[in-house]
Amino acid sequence: MEKRYFEKHLRRWESAALLALCIALLAGVVAQGRAASVSRSLIRLHVLAADDSPSEQAVKLEVRDAVLRYLLPLLAGVESADEAGRILAGELDGIRQAAQSRAGERAVTVTLTNERYPTRDYAGFTLPAGAYRSLRVVLGEGKGRNWWCIVFPPVCLAAVQREQLRPVLRPEDYALITREEGWELRFRSVELWGELINRIEGWREK
Repeated sequence: MEKRYFEKHLRRWESAALLALCIALLAGVVAQGRAASVSRSLIRLHVLAADDSPSEQAVKLEVRDAVLRYLLPLLAGVESADEAGRILAGELDGIRQAAQSRAGERAVTVTLTNERYPTRDYAGFTLPAGAYRSLRVVLGEGKGRNWWCIVFPPVCLAAVQREQLRPVLRPEDYALITREEGWELRFRSVELWGELINRIEGWREK
């Protein structure tokens, strides 16, 4: 009798655990899909200083400004992240030369790649943690504090940043990152999922 009682309750516990796992996996799939939808529409800019000394941090900002000045006419009128990505991929050497013009003798490496970012607050919106296409500019060994923004659409130079995003994002993605009423919980689930994946990727790299 006791054995049957134990087995009965164990099966209930196993069923409950399996149901909870299925719900968690489903939530993860939904969160991953929403994060991917946002990230596909954007290209981020990531500038890494050689080190944390005041002089190198100042050079980092000069390089940032030079890169943005170079990119502004290139991306004028571009309507999609894919088109912007193709332009950037073909201009990596020109971008590197623009960065080198302010970097002095420091080595400069420019790549267009996928990077994982933490959650980042901007003026009027928040990008959840996750993988984004990224124009990466590394000065020297790139061991200093970094600077990042969104190069497509041109949020970096916009006075009202969030309005630059509306034309390139789906309405539901725009509602998510601006945390419009009713979207707070969904944003949090996407954010937590992105942070979890970032940690897993960090463990793999170690």
